[in-house]
Amino acid sequence: MQIPATSASIHQAAARSSGRVLASVLALAFGSLLLWGVGFAHNDLLHNAAHDTRHSNGFPCH
Repeated sequence: MQIPATSASIHQAAARSSGRVLASVLALAFGSLLLWGVGFAHNDLLHNAAHDTRHSNGFPCH
């Protein structure tokens, strides 16, 4: 026997789903910021630290 959904349970499910979407968007934005920040950094230490990884992912850096 299935229990009918209440408005509270629907609200909780929607809140969990929107929390996951928000976390995913923030992780994507942070990862993009790191990639572009290091990719265009003028600091040689940062550039050389990520050099091989960028080239293996097809990110041109010079």
